[in-house]
Amino acid sequence: MEAFRWAVAAGVTILLSEIMTPILPYLLAFAAGAVAGICTGLIHVKCRVRDLLSGIIMMTALWTINLYVAGTANVPLFSQQTIFKNDTLSNIIPEGIQAYTTLIIVIVLVVISKLLLDLYLETKSGYLLRAVGDNPTLVTSLAKDQGNVKIVGLAIANGLVSLAGSVFCQEERVFEISMGTGAIVIGLASVIIGTSLFKKLTLLKATSAVLIGSVVYKACVAIALRNFEPQAMKLITAVLFLAILVLGMERRKKVKTDAGA
Repeated sequence: MEAFRWAVAAGVTILLSEIMTPILPYLLAFAAGAVAGICTGLIHVKCRVRDLLSGIIMMTALWTINLYVAGTANVPLFSQQTIFKNDTLSNIIPEGIQAYTTLIIVIVLVVISKLLLDLYLETKSGYLLRAVGDNPTLVTSLAKDQGNVKIVGLAIANGLVSLAGSVFCQEERVFEISMGTGAIVIGLASVIIGTSLFKKLTLLKATSAVLIGSVVYKACVAIALRNFEPQAMKLITAVLFLAILVLGMERRKKVKTDAGA
């Protein structure tokens, strides 16, 4: 999730350059994340480094790049125009719903990102990307380089994660070098919960299931924190994540058993 932090730093750089539009950091954030994903893919595919180790190498490198881009470990953005707080937005949104401005904007951004991703997954390249995760041999049999497909997938994934980092930075109105810590846990938990709970709903797209899974995960954390002290948040998160991983493993075992039968 170091791409998350890198995107935040990149967004800060554009915001502090006094460019009037707060949309530009999102484009830069996606591009920066895509570059990070391509680099990770090249390390994995071309240098033949294991996938997990490739990610760790890039995470380590991007921590330093974050500091160079932002110039410091902490940058406040309270005086800058953001997509959540600007003069145009104040004039458009009625006072009655201004308290929900952040929620509305986040939902709009999520829906747009989801629809664009769904459209891409319906293309030939999108089908190859899904196939390389389930059956790499099939991709090779189609005379396609599965390594290049993996690089494209990593570029898109890291670009979206970086986009989320830029959104988070503008919403919090501050950049902090460690603010992306724990995002990978939320992401994995969302995928496992969504695909496990809604696996029988064939009409529901995988992207929709993951989005609902993220809401369910955060709701579980919120409910747990109501009954425990805030200091227990990390412990609660660890226990929830363990339970989610066990649930995912049991699901995979059941699928293999049914396939073998």
